[in-house]
Amino acid sequence: MAEVRLSNVSKAFGATQALSDVSLTIPDGAFVVLLGPTGAGKTTTLRLIAGLEKPDAGDIAIGGASVLADTPAERDVAMVFQQYSLYPHLTVRENLAFPLRSPMMNWGEAQIAARVAEVASVLRIAHKLDNKATRLSGGEMQRVSIGRALVRNPRIYLMDEPLSSLDAKLRADLRVELKRIHAELGATFLYVTHDQIEAMTMATHVGVLDRGRLVQFGTPREIYENPVSTYVASRLGQPRITLLPADAFGPAPPGAVQIGLRPEHIQQGSGQPATVRRLEHLGDQTRLHLQMGPHEIVTLAPPDSRLAPGDTLAIQPQTPLWFDASGNRL
Repeated sequence: MAEVRLSNVSKAFGATQALSDVSLTIPDGAFVVLLGPTGAGKTTTLRLIAGLEKPDAGDIAIGGASVLADTPAERDVAMVFQQYSLYPHLTVRENLAFPLRSPMMNWGEAQIAARVAEVASVLRIAHKLDNKATRLSGGEMQRVSIGRALVRNPRIYLMDEPLSSLDAKLRADLRVELKRIHAELGATFLYVTHDQIEAMTMATHVGVLDRGRLVQFGTPREIYENPVSTYVASRLGQPRITLLPADAFGPAPPGAVQIGLRPEHIQQGSGQPATVRRLEHLGDQTRLHLQMGPHEIVTLAPPDSRLAPGDTLAIQPQTPLWFDASGNRL
């Protein structure tokens, strides 16, 4: 495993600036998630580290040494894609063994068999080793795809939205599995997603990208509690942060144009009246959709709440976030 460092990396595709002066350190053994919408530069970052693209400017180092002159094979990284990338005519065993039969690996058959068995056990697919890839479920196929990366034991694992094509239950299951695998291997993961739940539940560090720029990097808790802008604040949190005019509850700090309210920032029982528009019962929580004058606010109902649509309750902000006219945090 190894630390990965990007220093002032930029990349353009014609007139489109995919990355602009990005500096980022992925600590050895970390699970770093790059978060942002389509076009933010997430996949480009992965491809640059893998050697599938060359930067226009800047440097990329793995394990303290620049890899700009190295081929993708020489960089010793493994990439997992959104699609499964399996050979359908091969068995699970043969798919897992395939990367180890590369001339660069130079492994013996006994060593390959032992490694395949080890990875299959980690991924809990040992009972599927003799199945053809076409006879697997979507979740099993993605496990095998992840296994094709794991067998090589590379310096870093690069994952490009590997769970996005799975249904909700499989995504939840594999989130847990990936975090378990990361903990067992102590490996370095760089994982790309636009799904904030994946970022919050799996990452040791989150990097938020906006139109090719890294706008904030920190732990999920730091990003959630201390976002640098409304853009970052809107990337994490369910329900999403509510952004209102700064004076929605009265006087605001100098320079404030918007007030940001997460559910825990809304105190119920005193303050301004708001009407319950609807409730969403989600099992472990109930979301309240409130109307306060022209403004819609989403918060959480207390566990013992008996509120119903049409009811009125009083609310006020408690330690909210404040933002200026540019959307930057005050």
